[in-house]
Parts: sequence; C-alpha cells; structure tokens
Amino acid sequence: MEDYIVEMRHITKRFPGIVANDDVSIQIQRGEVYALLGENGAGKSTLMSMLFGMYEPDSGEIYIQGEKVTFRSSNDASAHNIGMVHQHFKLVDNYTVAENIILGMEPMKRFLGVLPCVDMKTANRQIAELSKRYGLEVNPTDKIEDLPVSVRQRVEILKMLYREADILIFDEPTAVLTPQEIEFLLKIIGELRKNGKTIILITHKIEEIKKIADRCAILHRGKLVDVLDVASTSSQTMANMMVGRQVEFSADKSSPHYRDTILEVDHLTVRNANKFDVVKDVSFRIRGGEIFAIAGVSGNGQGELADAIAGMLKAHSGSIKLCGTDITEATIRQRTEAGISYIPEDRQGVGVFMDFTLSQNLALRKYYREPFAKKGILDFGQFDRYAESLIGTYDIRSGQGGKTILRSMSGGNQQKAIVAREIEEHSKLIIFVQPTRGLDIGAIENIHRQIIAERDKGVAILLISLELDEIMELADTIGVIYNGQLLKIADASTMTSHDVGKYMMGVKEA
Repeated sequence: MEDYIVEMRHITKRFPGIVANDDVSIQIQRGEVYALLGENGAGKSTLMSMLFGMYEPDSGEIYIQGEKVTFRSSNDASAHNIGMVHQHFKLVDNYTVAENIILGMEPMKRFLGVLPCVDMKTANRQIAELSKRYGLEVNPTDKIEDLPVSVRQRVEILKMLYREADILIFDEPTAVLTPQEIEFLLKIIGELRKNGKTIILITHKIEEIKKIADRCAILHRGKLVDVLDVASTSSQTMANMMVGRQVEFSADKSSPHYRDTILEVDHLTVRNANKFDVVKDVSFRIRGGEIFAIAGVSGNGQGELADAIAGMLKAHSGSIKLCGTDITEATIRQRTEAGISYIPEDRQGVGVFMDFTLSQNLALRKYYREPFAKKGILDFGQFDRYAESLIGTYDIRSGQGGKTILRSMSGGNQQKAIVAREIEEHSKLIIFVQPTRGLDIGAIENIHRQIIAERDKGVAILLISLELDEIMELADTIGVIYNGQLLKIADASTMTSHDVGKYMMGVKEA
C-alpha cells in the first residue's frame, strides 16, 4: 500500500439545493504538492473544509496516516497536524502579527512569580525566528490592519507552522496577489515541500499547477473527474477536463470600430487620506467601441483612478467628462444614471452586500425604479424573476437560485454576479478593475468574451488589470501607469509585453 498521509474515501456533502461533493475519493502521498483543480463552485474548498474540520461529511471516511478520524472542529484537525490558509484570511485586524499567530497557543509566564500572563517577549522572538527559518520574514509587532495582503498571507502560513502542521492546505492562495507576489509564494511552497511538508493546493490556475504541483485532482460540479500526473499532462487537457468542454485560450477579437469620445479625463489629480497625490495630472480619453487598458504594478494609483471616475474618491484637481458633460462633482448615483458601470477590485467590500440574497444584490442598481419598486414599495418577486434570468445568462452557480445568501457562494460566482449586474445596466462606460481575479479559466474566457461583446456594441471600456497577458489580449489602447502618472499611451498593436513591462518599472522614453 502507498504511504498515504491523507485519504478521503467516498466523501459526499450536501447543502440546500446542491451536492457540493458527490462520492469523492482522493489519496495524498507524504511530501507531495497535490493540487485540487476545478471551476468556481466545483466543490474544492468544501472538500478541504471537511479535512480541516469545518464541515462534517454526510457520508464517507477520512484517514490521516492510516488512522480513521472524525473531525468535529478545526481544533481536531490541528491536533492531527493539519493547517489551512483560507482564501479570505482569518486574522484579527487590531492584533499584532505575533498575537495572531500565537492565539490559542500562547507562551505563558508568571508575573511577579504568581500571576499567569502571556509572555509576549518570548512570543515575538519565536515568531521572528520562525519567519526567518522559512523565508517568511515579518515584524512580529506590526498590526495586521497596517499590512498589505501578501504579508497577511505570510502571517496565515506562519500560524500553521507555529502549530507544527505537517499537512498544509492553501485555498486559492494567489487570488489576491500580484504576479510578483505569486512567484514568491510558489517559491515558499517549494521550500515547504523541501522541509518535508505535504501541500494541498486548491486552485483554478493551471499555470501555477504546472510550476509547482506533482499530481492534480480535477473536480467538476462536485464529482472527481480524474487524478493526473502534472508533468505528463498538457494545460489544454487539464482545462478541458476542468470546464467539461473545449476551452479557447485566446480571445476572438476583431478590429475596433471607434465612435465618439465617451470619457474624457483631463489633468486629474487625486489625493489619498494622508493628503498625498496618488494620481498625478492624468489625462486620457476613451472612445465608444474602445478597450482602454491601464497596465501597472499594484499600488501605482490605478485603483484610485478608477474610484475617482466612479465617484468613490473626490478629485483634487482636473476634470472628468462623460459624453461631454462634466461629472467631476457628481454623486455615485448621478454617475450611474448618466451611464457608468463599475466592477470594483474589492468585490466583497465594495461590490456586494455579503448578507443579502443574490437577487437583492443583482437588483442593487435598479431597486428604486419600476418594475422593481412601485410608489416606493419594493416588489421582491420581480427581484427573483430578474435574478433567474441573469443566473442562466451569466452561469452564476448558487445552491438556492436568487434566494442564496451571497456569503455562501464561491468568490468566483460572487464576481460573476457583479459583472452581470453592471453589464445589464447597458451603460456607455464600463470600468473593469481586476475583472477575472479569482476566476477559473472557463469563467475568464466567458468574461473576456463579454468585455469584447460590449466593446463591439460601442460601449467604452476602461480595463485595469495586474495581469499583463490580459492587457495584451484585450486592449485596443494601452496606458501604463507608474507612481500615479501615465508614462505612456499607445495603440496596443504598437507595443509588446516587453515594452509595457519596461514602462511598468518606470523606464521613460529617451
């Protein structure tokens, strides 16, 4: 018999209206990187949540190092040296790095030799040493609320290592990282494997699996399709099995047919809460039927630029015009009604209400207008009918249709809901910020097709993405932002990815 450190036999898990896992069996060898690949909502996170004790299977058995186990909480899983980094981090924002890591396993001392208290000096030293040992250096005394996403993820990994976990589960670990941060994380995973850890990687990014994984289990709509050797399987085969059909890796995009100017941004400067200029004297225009893509390394002002155009941040100076009308001082609703749709980067914080139903979220742009409201009275039946039409059109997967609470849906399906709601406004300008972050290859293909379809209808598209491949594939015109300034604006056909990459690093033309 193989040396399996984890076996899950005939696991089935149901939720109202959906079978999340349907008779799934997997065997994971000690010291390997084992990937779980599948579309958003395929059942990957649910399966691993049972291994981590967050759910109990309706049927099936779990074995750890040959011993049958029953996990009723994550503490049970931790006791068997299993750790999990969740897609949405489980950290206390106003605690320090060290306080988060040691929570529940605090080193103790006696104050004045009598009163027990937490030995933070020892804790800080232990965390500093642990972080250096694994190349995950952090400052133990920093507060979580002051840290960027990539450092918070390091804290989550250190939480597992502090608890001496040997089986490490990563749930969509790269969904919120920049390309540079992704490369660093993959190196960390490689180092953890060298240190004898067993890694389970939940993802839908095939290129990452090809770089780091040994074997790959493919899930499709709750069922196990196959377990493949990564080195000997092509990316195309993986993608087809994951989506259940032939996947096209490149978008079918015709030449643009430009129309009148829709958006004019003139000498726009935006300041952050600390009164620093984060967008500096930026000017550009977008025509109907044009995809204007802004490329740049994360944190160079592109998020603030999008927020200012959408009305979420106030312009310090300069102007914003939509179809010739100045909207610089307009409210968000006024901009929406004038013809701006916005798919924000922070989908959970800005794009949706997590505790509303799917139908309520889909109606957020329309709820106060007929037929959704009559004389101030909301018609929730109309909400549900509208939701059902969008669920089918945009392939939004939800256990209870429009009545599903958004918090219970996968991150990718939450994103599909936002995209559906904003496109269905039939706006003159659609702003897409990181539209495919956290989505599987089938959903990415679909959203790219939708972006191109809107452009072909004459809509002006502002696309902001950290994915250079996405920029190069979709853009008609490329603007490169660095340190809040647009260093270059050019027709996409005249620029290579190497050219764009140089400007992203701040290299200016001679």
